[in-house]
Amino acid sequence: MHIDLKSFGFSNDHQAIYDSAWKYAEKELHPLLARMDDEDWFPDAQYRAMADAGMLGTTIPEDLGGAGLDFISQALVSEAFSYWNHCLSASWGSSENLCINNIVRNANDAQKAKYLPRFLKGAIGALGLTEPGAGSDALGSMATTAVRDGEHYVLNGRKMFITNGPVADILLVYAKTNPSAGAHGISAFIVEKEFPGFSVAQKLDKMGWRGSPTGELVFEDCRVSVENLVGVENGGVAVVMSGLNIERVLLCVSTIGVAQRALDLSVAYAKERQQFGKPIAQFQLVQGLLADMYTDVETMRATSYQLLKEVNDLERGGGGRGPVHMRTAMTALHTGRALMRVLDSAVQIHGGMGFMRETEVNRLYRSGKVIEIGAGTNQVRQSIIAQEMLRG
Repeated sequence: MHIDLKSFGFSNDHQAIYDSAWKYAEKELHPLLARMDDEDWFPDAQYRAMADAGMLGTTIPEDLGGAGLDFISQALVSEAFSYWNHCLSASWGSSENLCINNIVRNANDAQKAKYLPRFLKGAIGALGLTEPGAGSDALGSMATTAVRDGEHYVLNGRKMFITNGPVADILLVYAKTNPSAGAHGISAFIVEKEFPGFSVAQKLDKMGWRGSPTGELVFEDCRVSVENLVGVENGGVAVVMSGLNIERVLLCVSTIGVAQRALDLSVAYAKERQQFGKPIAQFQLVQGLLADMYTDVETMRATSYQLLKEVNDLERGGGGRGPVHMRTAMTALHTGRALMRVLDSAVQIHGGMGFMRETEVNRLYRSGKVIEIGAGTNQVRQSIIAQEMLRG
């Protein structure tokens, strides 16, 4: 279902951007979904072709050739993409937001001038934060180190569950430059895939979000120029925290597309599926499932859109603690739970067909669980909310 964003207080420009992304995704991205899921295939050429359609580098400033869109616009594009192809939208969001937008927000002018134009030509980005032993405690347990050696930093360590890791050209990577300082001894670096010492250890086989490649990355004496240090040494935590809150909201808004697609597919199926001589949509128990699904989708939309407005102008380094940190965790917690209810009901309405891997509702169902895990698990979100409520 196409959404009238103006009724939620968004501008005509936001509606136009959403409409453009919707039409593009329906025509160009939706036909790719089945093969992506069936074969775990990443459509490299089709992804990079989005540059010609103006769908890449959404938040890159206009003076560097980008569209200069705000975060609201970027998130609405991700929603439209997710409705038609949630797997490709996952890779797009990881590049556009986790990598590119963090560079836009935190890099210096020289770094922006060097790297941002490459994304406009189709380069793919990734964020390297989590590790084999550092997931929910990504900062405190981080083991990857960066040691200064003249005009370079030497990186050693591993990164795990990195979306776009196997296909990324440019990565924003976090490493400890002062291990004794814990989370306050972390720095951020721009790493190119061609840098000696960088490699992809493995591409991971996932139950959902297939075709959006996720991998384990290895840094073995990987030399990174000091010019590629983003911000100041040991100042990476500010980059991480403000980016993480924005990431959570982007994840929630894109998830609306998945939930809305599942609802629309279920309504259509309930109208056409005949049992006991009439469409199953006429049975009150099925109607109850559809009503609950709609309620979950709309509450997801209301909370996510509200937080989208709250973080749109989040200051650099902002959001690490306080109300915004708590509210983004709340939105992610609610969105993940609501999505799983929607997807469970969608499969239930589809019955036996919902259990078949080749159906679109099954593809959505298998991908949904990651929303309760990525960008902080449900339990981490609960902890953040409780700690902020009890603070002081």
